[in-house]
Amino acid sequence: MKFNFLITALAALVPMIMGFIWYGPMLFKNAWMKEVGFTDESTKDSNMGLIFGLAYVLSFLLAFILQTLVIHQWGVQSTLMGEPGFVEETGGAYAYFQEFMSNFGDRFRTFKHGALHGTMIGLFVGLPLLGTQALFERKSVKYVLINVGYWVITLALMGGVICQWA
Repeated sequence: MKFNFLITALAALVPMIMGFIWYGPMLFKNAWMKEVGFTDESTKDSNMGLIFGLAYVLSFLLAFILQTLVIHQWGVQSTLMGEPGFVEETGGAYAYFQEFMSNFGDRFRTFKHGALHGTMIGLFVGLPLLGTQALFERKSVKYVLINVGYWVITLALMGGVICQWA
């Protein structure tokens, strides 16, 4: 298995597109802005190029690690790292890995399976992180639901894209 830069870069666009929809006028713009205390005027002086550029870099990092979480075959590869013959790509563990991948490399490599794992990551990682932070920041349940909802759906889509095409 090799890191797929193109699919990772594509999956990193998902949070940007979802953010435009989720936090835009079509869905939760007004509710979210009220919860964080923003107004249209307070956001006008923002350096949106910098914000979107850094957001994409962070999304790329997220997409990169998602590969190891939604593609089960990465786990098999990681268990063989350091074994004799793996790095040299001849014989030993590498030969075993090649045979394993030819037999099972396409198992659980569907959009649906990746979306399931992305959803679970959103619920079991995103919710506890954002929920805990919101508790200490004295944020409302509405704030948590808006932001966690965004991440659950976004991670589901990212996981689906990665699992299907990476």
